[in-house]
Amino acid sequence: MIDVLIIGAGHAGVEAACAAARRGARVAIATFGQSDLGRMSCNPSIGGVGKGHLVREIDALGGVMARAADRAAIHRRMLNASKGSAVRGPRVQADRTRFAAATQKLVRDSGVEIIECSIDSLLIANGRCVGARTADARDLAARAVVLATGTFLGATMFRGRERWTGGRVGGASALALAAQLGELGLADGVLKTGTPPRLDGRTIDWARVAPQPSDDRHWTLALEPLADPLPQLACAITRTRPRTHDIIRAGFDQSPLFLGSIEGRGPRYCPSIEDKVTRFGDRDSHQIFLEPEGLDDHIVYPNGISTSLSIATQQAMIESIEGLERAAIVEPGYAVEYRFADPRRLGSTLEHRDVGGLFFAGQLNGTTGYEEAGAQGLIAGANAAAFALDLAPVRLDRATSYIGVLIDDLTLQGVSEPYRMLTARAEYRLHLRADNAVSRLGSVALGAGLLDDGQRARVIDHFDQVTRARAAFDRTVTGTELGIEDPRRLKRSEWLLRDDVADHARAEYNDRPAWLEAIDDLVYAPYLKRQQRELAARRRDGLVTIGCGFDFAIVPGLSSEMLERLEASRPANLDEASRLPGVTPAALSALHFALVKAAA
Repeated sequence: MIDVLIIGAGHAGVEAACAAARRGARVAIATFGQSDLGRMSCNPSIGGVGKGHLVREIDALGGVMARAADRAAIHRRMLNASKGSAVRGPRVQADRTRFAAATQKLVRDSGVEIIECSIDSLLIANGRCVGARTADARDLAARAVVLATGTFLGATMFRGRERWTGGRVGGASALALAAQLGELGLADGVLKTGTPPRLDGRTIDWARVAPQPSDDRHWTLALEPLADPLPQLACAITRTRPRTHDIIRAGFDQSPLFLGSIEGRGPRYCPSIEDKVTRFGDRDSHQIFLEPEGLDDHIVYPNGISTSLSIATQQAMIESIEGLERAAIVEPGYAVEYRFADPRRLGSTLEHRDVGGLFFAGQLNGTTGYEEAGAQGLIAGANAAAFALDLAPVRLDRATSYIGVLIDDLTLQGVSEPYRMLTARAEYRLHLRADNAVSRLGSVALGAGLLDDGQRARVIDHFDQVTRARAAFDRTVTGTELGIEDPRRLKRSEWLLRDDVADHARAEYNDRPAWLEAIDDLVYAPYLKRQQRELAARRRDGLVTIGCGFDFAIVPGLSSEMLERLEASRPANLDEASRLPGVTPAALSALHFALVKAAA
């Protein structure tokens, strides 16, 4: 029998499978085809602001995404490089073919079995999921199941007046499984995503667009060193024009968004070009990033013009953009509408509250992006293995990780549109830096058995390096020869500009990443102490629990909207209730009083 069955081989499924395998489970992935593993359906990039934090945390927990991205990286850029380190976002452009190959090798090296099939239904007995049935009537028995169906669950694709089933170009749609989950009430919401037309880079006038070179300094997403980095390519930037917007508006009569064909909402922070032109009518241009898809591939991804307009309108739109006047479309853009589940019915382990042994991860939970999917997949897979093998669950909270923020937001508040990670979502973001992910989560990974031998050695070595760097830095900045009265008042940029500090610290300890982390710890220390006090107060509130059968209607002063939100989310304590939108401090006081009275 399989310990953990993963349904879906996208970024969530891959991380789920590998995490479960690292914890000792016998794992199988059910997928339409082996080529689906590691496939980048949309943009050829990994990371960014908020998203890069998730990737570093996935890596700290033993995941595969960062390692695959480093091996395929053809362009590196640290976003927000001029700002504080807490909001800097590492991002790489990846060679699509090499990323998929690296991912597939990491999956196979983990011992995961790959089963090519279509899953038609889940097997549920006595309130537990015990496997799945394939389209050819084979039963795959499993102790736990992770659903990671991405955009393929009941998926329909749109382009102009065209409409067909599928989760991406050339891909199928899980229609039978969607029907069963809908009947069971497990996944009956609808969301939308989309992609831009792919261009032939040989037909782009690169002299008329602004180049965006890769960073001069080499860095990696993963803690694992990269021995042989790939050559780095430049991306480029161009913009739409007023004429472009006129062409787009003229094509609205052929757009499924305006014909009412698409019901689901798309991602707010990655809107289609139709949405941009409509919502931001006062702007005369929108930025487009021209991103090469590979070293041996001439295809270019024009990030910023996701669309489901007709092919004729897409071609006219492209020809109106500077530098793209003669650009040929290799694959027109399209939109995908797919089924998703209400994540408020999941626990912090991502197990469904109504069906034991069934875990949900990725876009199925209403998120968007490879990074959000991979983060959920890792937690779901780790906990599916825990369920199957009777291990301790892996739970992360929002005070120690962006993954904790992601899961807490989803399971507590739910989604009305595709959820994207932003640094602004984390109230403790000064602590949750991309550069200290290993320091924050390495102990969790070690304790949960999420690391292989090489990863364990690197994490333990990193702990030692950072400890020694902090000690060396403390000795340096407190030295009277530097004449620094209060070192904690200096900004990070001021530390980096002080040659005396650099010379002294590097003389004692010449490890740049650990040294920079030590500087950031010093600079942020006063703010982190204040946040720790706030966190302690919040955790005290968390001790006031709310029973699963508590009737919120007995609390005086709650509006109908507050009652609806509280009933839908069923917060476990006052801390969770305080984070629900629309729940006021006065309402929390009333709820606190009612809970104390009920317990008396």
